[in-house]
Amino acid sequence: MSFNTKSSALLRCWGSRFWRRRRQQLCPLEGPFWSCFGGARPRPILDMSYSRHFLDFQGSSIPSSMKKLVVTKLSSNFREAVALRQDAPVPLPGDGDLLVRNRFIGINASDINYSAGRYDTSVKPPFDVGFEGIGDVVALGLSASARYTVGQAVAYMTPGSFAEYTVVPAKQAVLLPSVKPEFLTLMVSGTTAYISLKELGELSEGKKVLVTAASGGTGQFAVQLSKKAKCHVIGTCSSDEKAGFLKSIGCDHPINYKSENVGAVLKRDYPEGMDVVYESVGGKMFDLAVNSLATKGRLIVIGFISGYQNPTGLQPVKAEMLPAKLLTKSASIRGFFLNHYLSEYKMAMEHLLTMYEGGELVCEVDLGDMSPEGKFTGLESVFRAVDYMYMGKNIGKIVVELPNSVNSKL
Repeated sequence: MSFNTKSSALLRCWGSRFWRRRRQQLCPLEGPFWSCFGGARPRPILDMSYSRHFLDFQGSSIPSSMKKLVVTKLSSNFREAVALRQDAPVPLPGDGDLLVRNRFIGINASDINYSAGRYDTSVKPPFDVGFEGIGDVVALGLSASARYTVGQAVAYMTPGSFAEYTVVPAKQAVLLPSVKPEFLTLMVSGTTAYISLKELGELSEGKKVLVTAASGGTGQFAVQLSKKAKCHVIGTCSSDEKAGFLKSIGCDHPINYKSENVGAVLKRDYPEGMDVVYESVGGKMFDLAVNSLATKGRLIVIGFISGYQNPTGLQPVKAEMLPAKLLTKSASIRGFFLNHYLSEYKMAMEHLLTMYEGGELVCEVDLGDMSPEGKFTGLESVFRAVDYMYMGKNIGKIVVELPNSVNSKL
């Protein structure tokens, strides 16, 4: 499909007015913002699915090439595994897809596992990297237009988010009222905490819950959701500043492991042990968590970040006595991987979004303002953001902002 100058100008003028009216009619922000997420009647649009040249909702030209991060070598060293491509082709949305111009992308500890090839050993480089993003719909396929329009803000959890543009299956997108990084914190981190605690935690009033790495991207939600269940929450962290943050979101007993002996504190203050441990560190912290379990206690493993940068992805643990320790306490260890619970995902997102919009949930974002080189801006800063996470500097979810580089007019 191609347009001459006059046709392009007319289309841009018509399209701008049309989509503004349609968005106001079909997706008013004063109602629940996921009410447009299914059930909206089909909307007439131009089918851009197979176009080599199309317009976005602001009348700017979508470029033919973009920047993106690509895994070129399997390695647990992210800087060694990943390269920045300057001239990757902008992907085209299929019939049921959205083309999203990314505005914010989320950093996860498991980005290193992905670049090391640990999740799917059959995949060989080069392949795209990044799990989640939030941005504007700038083009879409005809079938996707039954629920979405150009110009809407969406969040998604799809591989390949470390790019200026990402094709997202419409059924995997979450419609939002605006592009805010706080919404992005919920996509992987928030839902991991919500679903794992709901399905595996058996939380109830008065239970004692230990959250390791409690001030991090998912730890912050484990703390808050446990408090919502009227539990007593203990959280480990690495600085007094982080301890202060944990207190601000309701943590009953923050423990700074740099200045306190976590095992000694738990044994002294909670001699009967922990009913639930939400564990993401691994290594020595895992051993400590096992030893701290109460009778019938439950240890939920959502990760083991301390070992991800190792060639094996693991830190040694004292497993020899594990069967005996679990048996003598009737305790259990359960692993949680979000991809195995996707049937619960939409429900979790809707609940978390409602809580956030109602002021019941803090979604702490770390954009790197306090990092040595400043705010994480642009794909080039993803490498710094990953380093920042593994140095344990972040409070909340690490998010990288992508500036809008599309400003040419037709």
